[in-house]
Amino acid sequence: MISVDVTIKNNVGLHARPATFFIQKANSYKSSIWVEIEDRRVNAKSLLGVLSLGITKGMTITLIADGVDENEALEGLSNLINTGFNE
Repeated sequence: MISVDVTIKNNVGLHARPATFFIQKANSYKSSIWVEIEDRRVNAKSLLGVLSLGITKGMTITLIADGVDENEALEGLSNLINTGFNE
């Protein structure tokens, strides 16, 4: 199990469209992946779970992955976030 902290850079945070891109990317990996903010942790492959966190620009989230492709999963998701979801 590994984790990485990432700061949300796009202007609107993880609203519906970027969250959908995030979920699709997360679902492309075999590993279990979670998003954590403070004391709340949700399944990164669940749109409702991710949206329920209310992630906005400037927030730092922790991505946690556990599985065969955990390194690739965190690298891919971090890159997606760091590019601002190309918005």
